[in-house]
Amino acid sequence: MKVADINTDQLRLSGGATKAGPLLAGIGVVLLGISVALSSGEWTTFWKSYLFGWMVAVGIALGAMFFILLQHMTRAGWSVSVRRLAEGIAKNLKWMWILFVPILVLVLKGNGDLLYQWGNVELMQHDHLLQKKATYLSPTFWSARAIFYLLVWAAMASLYFRWSTAQDSDGDVKWTHKMQKWAPLCMILYAFTQSYASIDWMMTLQPKWFSTMFPVYFWASTMAGFFAAIILLARYLQKTGHIQKSITTEHYHDLGKWLFGLGVVFWAYIAFSQYMLIWYANLPVETAWYITRQMGGWASISLLLLFGHFLIPFLLLITRWTKRWRATLPVIAAWMILMFFVDIYWLVFPVIPEAAIAEATSYNELAGLIASGEVSVGYGFTLVNFTCLFGMFALLCGGTLINLHSCNLIASADPRLDEALHFVNE
Repeated sequence: MKVADINTDQLRLSGGATKAGPLLAGIGVVLLGISVALSSGEWTTFWKSYLFGWMVAVGIALGAMFFILLQHMTRAGWSVSVRRLAEGIAKNLKWMWILFVPILVLVLKGNGDLLYQWGNVELMQHDHLLQKKATYLSPTFWSARAIFYLLVWAAMASLYFRWSTAQDSDGDVKWTHKMQKWAPLCMILYAFTQSYASIDWMMTLQPKWFSTMFPVYFWASTMAGFFAAIILLARYLQKTGHIQKSITTEHYHDLGKWLFGLGVVFWAYIAFSQYMLIWYANLPVETAWYITRQMGGWASISLLLLFGHFLIPFLLLITRWTKRWRATLPVIAAWMILMFFVDIYWLVFPVIPEAAIAEATSYNELAGLIASGEVSVGYGFTLVNFTCLFGMFALLCGGTLINLHSCNLIASADPRLDEALHFVNE
């Protein structure tokens, strides 16, 4: 097969794409400002929406970081053409910690109960189960862990972007060896920090509940979000005249397989496994999390995830042709991005107050209280939900294009580039 001549390919951002990054970043800042203005004292809704948007943005960036580390660990050649796009997404972790500072301030100033039930001092003091978690959920320890996670992510994303782009300049293979050398250790740090961050920031929203499968579920969700995002990013760049020869149908096919395998099938496997084990054990401290998600309108969202996040994309992506057609794969990816948004919304917003769970004598009584409106489970959509979500997502997209503006759009001096350009799916 003849190798594509990338010397004639557009490897640097040009035209309108150069302006899109700052524009999107500006839109993101404006939308977050509008979110604050719209809250008008309804700070519980604002903080839930803010956390929701943050987890969407950081989840996609973390998915990109995992992809980069895995490619270096396995010394993969096919992905050289698309790895720089992942590096551009992951590099946002270098500055995204800034967006988490308001949550840290909220918790450390003693107002954490606006977001987390464990921030309620009275509840923590009078509930014997929560007392056992008091040290782990203390504002200081919780914040210290968060700072550690954010520093690790920022360091990894920054170093890998710097090493990869340095190779574009000098072509030295030492950068490849360095990235491969550090990938296993970074992957261990990634697994540790990503798992505990999902526990600290989302699982503790309902503080008595626990699941050892929850971090894996969140990871599978980030895979859906990231692979959908990189497919859309690659298609956008090609639509604007960039990397026409460097990224081929074969690369889209492989990205589609990753989206299908991890973002659809594995996600469904973990979701079912977690639900089945909790349903089978039927322990009140565990079932409360799922009870919340089948009451007060959340049942319809649960069904939407079943069909929209699994059954429909499963049928669409199971054939190779939809993964190879550039007209269909981006549409499916856009749908999966939407389902990723819904999934994170489903993880963050539904919460039954611990007092209501403790006082109800039966499932039917609790369902009646929720149906009558006496107990809220957080169901409903407000404008702040959307302004926070799209504000954070716009910042992520804008930051990615700004990151890519300073470098080639592919790792042009990587020693495995030839393998990537020759790559063919069997």
